[in-house]
Amino acid sequence: MAFALLVLGMKKPLRILCAREVQLSIKDSVKSLLDDLIKKHKLEAFFESTLQEIKGRNGTNFIFSGLGRLTSDQLKSYEGVDIAFVDESQTISSQSLETLIPTIRKAESELWFSWNPRSASDPVDQRFRGPNPPPNSIIRKVNYDDNPFFPPTLKEERLFDYKAIPHRYPHIWLGEYELNVQNSIWNRENISSNRRSQDSLPSMERIYVAIDPAISNTTSSDEHGIVVCGLGEDERGYVLEDGSLKGSPRQWADRAISLLDRFDADGIIIEINQGGDMCKHTLQSVRSDIHIVDVRATRGKHLRAEPISALYSLNKISHVGSFPELENQLCHMTSAGYEGEGSPDRVDALVYAFTELFPQLTRPRNTVNIEIPMPAEGGWMS
Repeated sequence: MAFALLVLGMKKPLRILCAREVQLSIKDSVKSLLDDLIKKHKLEAFFESTLQEIKGRNGTNFIFSGLGRLTSDQLKSYEGVDIAFVDESQTISSQSLETLIPTIRKAESELWFSWNPRSASDPVDQRFRGPNPPPNSIIRKVNYDDNPFFPPTLKEERLFDYKAIPHRYPHIWLGEYELNVQNSIWNRENISSNRRSQDSLPSMERIYVAIDPAISNTTSSDEHGIVVCGLGEDERGYVLEDGSLKGSPRQWADRAISLLDRFDADGIIIEINQGGDMCKHTLQSVRSDIHIVDVRATRGKHLRAEPISALYSLNKISHVGSFPELENQLCHMTSAGYEGEGSPDRVDALVYAFTELFPQLTRPRNTVNIEIPMPAEGGWMS
């Protein structure tokens, strides 16, 4: 679809919006794929790629945006778009979908959605693959065997997945829905039905940035889980951002403090099992007066997670936008442990944040022993 957009943009001047639900930076967009295609097909003489956009000699303009954090007024600036291409559409929220579709209103404008089906409850799937798809829509299911240029390297990878992970093969290669993990304590339907947009948020009573730092910093290391969560004045919890990354201690500290400032958070929660005081020192070396809440994990991951998953089942938690990697980890957390790949660092960070935000649910209540004096001899008990 990306190459088709380039071809159409060469034929006549078009304004093309390339969007995803979450785009923290231009690196999160489809721009790098378009840049690679321009180089591969030697189209540099026609297209000029700048830091934020791609321009054609005939006036074609590719712009890139994340939808999840745009207000209705901000989206109105895209009214003159000829084609809106939404990549990874399985992650788009119902709010973004409902706002985007009527916004693209130019005569003969088009909306293109591409996605690997994840769940029948995902908004894009409900709209276009449900019982009543829009009458003017064209829907095509396209798999690897429909691609005459399917490369040999991917053929080898496909055959490996067929043998090594047969339970995942239909979703990865055949476009089937992703299987729910047995005994998962989170489910995608609940997350999707409680999803909120930025426009519908209440005021936040408290906000925390929570960190689950990885033990090491190598190419094979786990990620540093960094999640921003808040407690609204409506007494509901909100997942505001997933800023997880791989990198050095200084990099995760910079990211966490940047999110602290961006959300005007009350403090940073950090798990100190592995690094102890060094974790706190890393943060304080960036900013000395930062408020830090340190936690030490004393129970298994799934045991710590169960009270928070209960909040989800009670519809007390909403994700503000879509966070695919975090949500995938959540749905691989079972009553017996984590059944995904690697470590659920994003989940751990989320659990630490909501444990602090909902102490009455997640912390044991203090028991008070009351000593009742025995009545004097001859009293009512004698």
